[in-house]
Amino acid sequence: MRPNATRGGPVRVGRSTVLVTGGLGYIGSHAVPELLDRGWRVRILDNRYRCDADAADALCAMPGVDLVEGDVRYPHAVDRAVQGVEAVVHLAAVCINKSIADPAESLDVNLMGTQHLLDSVSRHGVRRVVFASSASVYGNATQLPMREDGPVDPLTPYCTAKLAGEQLLAFHAQRSALTWLALRFFNVYGPGQPTDAFYTSVILTFVKRLLAGQPPVIDGRGDQSMDFVHVADVARAIGLALDSDASGESLNVGTGRQTTVAELAERLVVAMGADVVPQFRPREVLVARREASVERIAEVLGWRPRVEIDEGLASVLDWIKQHRA
Repeated sequence: MRPNATRGGPVRVGRSTVLVTGGLGYIGSHAVPELLDRGWRVRILDNRYRCDADAADALCAMPGVDLVEGDVRYPHAVDRAVQGVEAVVHLAAVCINKSIADPAESLDVNLMGTQHLLDSVSRHGVRRVVFASSASVYGNATQLPMREDGPVDPLTPYCTAKLAGEQLLAFHAQRSALTWLALRFFNVYGPGQPTDAFYTSVILTFVKRLLAGQPPVIDGRGDQSMDFVHVADVARAIGLALDSDASGESLNVGTGRQTTVAELAERLVVAMGADVVPQFRPREVLVARREASVERIAEVLGWRPRVEIDEGLASVLDWIKQHRA
């Protein structure tokens, strides 16, 4: 635990308003209903850049939700959205693969956007911030499971900005009454996930081939692994973090289990009842492994993953089948 970290249970929030930046995005589309269920009113700040239009319209039509169209890169837009809210869930970001292609834009959104938000939060006396960080701050694991107090080694502008965002939270909290938690999401997946998701697009790639009657193609031996955490569990972690009074910590949100790419392919073949055998493509690949330590988040928030990988993959397949027509 960091020196300024505290531990506590949920607080009663009534109908206070929480601002969700990037709330029309994939994780936001699951987190917003969770927060509504917890008694919050939700204001969304989003530029609609990457959202699914139909899902966004449905979200904005929910009672208790209002939308401020704007971009976290512009302080006046952030300031307009922050006024009158008690808390913030900061999800807005440029994804990791785009950060490699355009580092300047990535840092503008992911780092300066966070600074604009925290500056406004401090000036307006916002009580609490929950920040969407990432397991990518650890870089290539030197130890498993990955622990919050273990080494960090961000490898891209996206990862660098996420780690800097955690540090900016601590900086601003030292100068105000702000309380905060950062959630380091591992490999988030689930129904309706974007097709360009850097770490979990392998699921949709395999599914598309299986739907076409083709076997999944695996690079190398398929022993690179991920810690797949279902978006419903992620949304619940956000809700618990928001309602907690614990402060000053970064917490892993994962399952504590590795799933290799080869194992993922086999699970999908079984789940889809496909009569194929995964193919291996000899290729030099970086064998990266991910496995979260989830003991600390269980202690602080009482959160544990509920959705097992087979159940989660079934939810993805059901969604795809429903939306193929």
